[in-house]
Amino acid sequence: MLHYITYRHKSSSKWVTFVHGAGGSSSIWYKQIREFKKHFNVLLLDLRGHGNSKPSLKNVFDEKYTFDVISNDIVEVIDHEKIDKSHFVGISLGTILIRNLAENHPERVESMVMGGAIMKLNLRSQILIKLGVVFKTVIPYLWLYKFFAIIIMPNRNHRESRLLFVREAKKLYQKEFIRWFKLTSEINPLLRFFRSADIKIPTLYVMGEEDYLFLPSIRKIVKLHESSQLIVVEDCGHVVNVEQPMFFNEEVIKYLKG
Repeated sequence: MLHYITYRHKSSSKWVTFVHGAGGSSSIWYKQIREFKKHFNVLLLDLRGHGNSKPSLKNVFDEKYTFDVISNDIVEVIDHEKIDKSHFVGISLGTILIRNLAENHPERVESMVMGGAIMKLNLRSQILIKLGVVFKTVIPYLWLYKFFAIIIMPNRNHRESRLLFVREAKKLYQKEFIRWFKLTSEINPLLRFFRSADIKIPTLYVMGEEDYLFLPSIRKIVKLHESSQLIVVEDCGHVVNVEQPMFFNEEVIKYLKG
């Protein structure tokens, strides 16, 4: 089972489950824990191969990860904790996992908060992934990861986010990185489906105004999906919860309580 931590509230029955992105870990939510646990029960987890969720023996020989497999890891944790239903808060690739979980288990999802959401790969990001596929076994994965971090989070005010994600990515094994990279290179059909289908679960997108790769597609989705809302955070890039934590916490808690 994935490594996870819970913080239980004295009176609230509501749960908030935090899902990090590829190369990160539950530690990226360190600016959220104090505020969220005042209002909710909180579940923080490390996705397989990340943080303290070290690859198990069975996963060592499992060359192919799928979004269903990794989403089911999360379901296994909430089942173990007997959590019938939870709000889910995700960042970057974690937003795809949350949306996939909601497709497969809609009864378990009270709402979705999608920070730095990835719902479409534009031409630049598709080229990046194709380059990564070509070089992933030749170039040390950390070089690739740093390169992607600079492209996705290029500005000076994104530096803290870049350093945090690179520091966490250092804990990954090369084979684990390659498995996850193969996963990200196969997401186009899934994202196309997500964009076309309004899942009817309340969804809040929280996007930095400087998240040039992913914000334009989210603007279009929110116009099409009745159950979706968008908050654009000024002077902020891809990792909104790290760059603008006070604003992120205030707006998300208000949304979840509302």
